[in-house]
Amino acid sequence: MSEAVLRIVSRSSPMALAQVERVRAELAVLHPGLRTEVVPVTTSGDRWMGDLAKLGGKGAFTKEVDAALLAGEADLAVHCVKDVPADRPLPAGTVFAAFLKRDDIRDALIHPGGRTLDELPAGTRIGTSSVRRIAQLAASHPHLECVPMRGNANRRLEKLVAGEADALLLAVSGLERIARTDVITETLSVETMCPPIGAGVLALQCREDDTATIDAVSGLGDPTAWKEATAERMFLHVLQGHCNSPIAGYAHTERGGELSLRAKVFTPDGKTVLNAHEWAGPLDPATLGTSVAVALLRQGARDLIDGIAH
Repeated sequence: MSEAVLRIVSRSSPMALAQVERVRAELAVLHPGLRTEVVPVTTSGDRWMGDLAKLGGKGAFTKEVDAALLAGEADLAVHCVKDVPADRPLPAGTVFAAFLKRDDIRDALIHPGGRTLDELPAGTRIGTSSVRRIAQLAASHPHLECVPMRGNANRRLEKLVAGEADALLLAVSGLERIARTDVITETLSVETMCPPIGAGVLALQCREDDTATIDAVSGLGDPTAWKEATAERMFLHVLQGHCNSPIAGYAHTERGGELSLRAKVFTPDGKTVLNAHEWAGPLDPATLGTSVAVALLRQGARDLIDGIAH
């Protein structure tokens, strides 16, 4: 960390910058004298509006951010955990210093006519490029049509108004971050739409040798978010899912502290769904994630994932 200012690198989208403002606000409470500044970067994932697999998957949203951190152009990176690839380690020389308290993990339906998902008529065009959402809609609402839609949440809302789709599915937490919960028609239960791995969790990434920054930000960490994100990311790591794999799941901590992990692997057409749900008991979070992944591998998840082009 530079002596006077802690430099925070982030994607330059409105949502990413809103996430940084949350971190800055929490740091201001924890360290009233600490000055921060934002180093915005535009990632290849933000620029590219096509199939993410052609850019190498989710890493397209983190590559330039990681580079700025490793080059010493910034001291701290703020990521949505769901955008950080889990099938490979973090870039060498970097470490997660904290996972912030988790936000809402659910998806929201946005329909200008105010209809719920179950009320949408056949042929309704749902704007989404998420293989996770597409597979689950194919399984539960096969009469609906998914049309490709990329771009940040504000851009997608503009495309909806322009008539490029009849409805959207967006993350509740993202709409909360950009203060647009007014557009939500229905918040979908996790049973209706299982969330992505790492949903609703912001991660703070530092260079592993930068102990000053790690010490400064680790106090923002939430132990429950750490447990849940650790279980989920280890699950995805063991599965070695790629960006075209419809994989969903979430860890949940009960009031008594008991941790469980529920996860699913789909075929893209939603016709095959593999399910697993386990409680940690005496297992640590990473071992729970491994155990749930192994349970799905026993059901044939490897062949299912490897059979999907990417």
